[in-house]
Amino acid sequence: MGAGASAADDINAPEIHRWYTKFMRECPSGQLSLYEFKTLLDLHGLNPQADTYVDQVFNTFDLNKDGFIDFLEFIAAINLVTRGKIDQKLKWYFKLYDADGNGSIDKKELLSIFTAIQAINGNQGLTPEEFTNMVFQKIDVNNDGELTLEEFINGVESDVSLLELISKSFDLSNVLKVIQSGRRPEDSLKKPHNFTL
Repeated sequence: MGAGASAADDINAPEIHRWYTKFMRECPSGQLSLYEFKTLLDLHGLNPQADTYVDQVFNTFDLNKDGFIDFLEFIAAINLVTRGKIDQKLKWYFKLYDADGNGSIDKKELLSIFTAIQAINGNQGLTPEEFTNMVFQKIDVNNDGELTLEEFINGVESDVSLLELISKSFDLSNVLKVIQSGRRPEDSLKKPHNFTL
């Protein structure tokens, strides 16, 4: 898995050791399953749309598509979140939005993902329909109802307010805080899910 190894090169050895210790404490097998991922982040019992979104996040981090996140995939994800350039993050967001994997995002996919985000995080200031319509109005340059990777990256990078909104909606830093703290969901009181994936 060469892509994961190159991402890990950007993180120094003491950081890798610290992340490895935490990863192995949470996942002694060295392979994080979808169930363990949801348990680690306290994401069980969500509504079906939110649950589908969490599955999609897991699947985008499962680079080799074996149904598990191994340590190299985990480090690649952490590197993306903590050190990734905006174009790298936008490519990841695009993969997340492109639920059917056909290389383009249609309004239904974007609406579904944003609805799921709101189910997890609460109201984001815009309804899913308003968000979807705004995105397509701003960046669907050929008005075909689908966004290619190029349209998505160029459009979001050229619109500061849209870039901020998308970045805020998909800020994974709270996920890292949960992992870094070493807390287990059962160690804390149940609180509403207030983080973004």
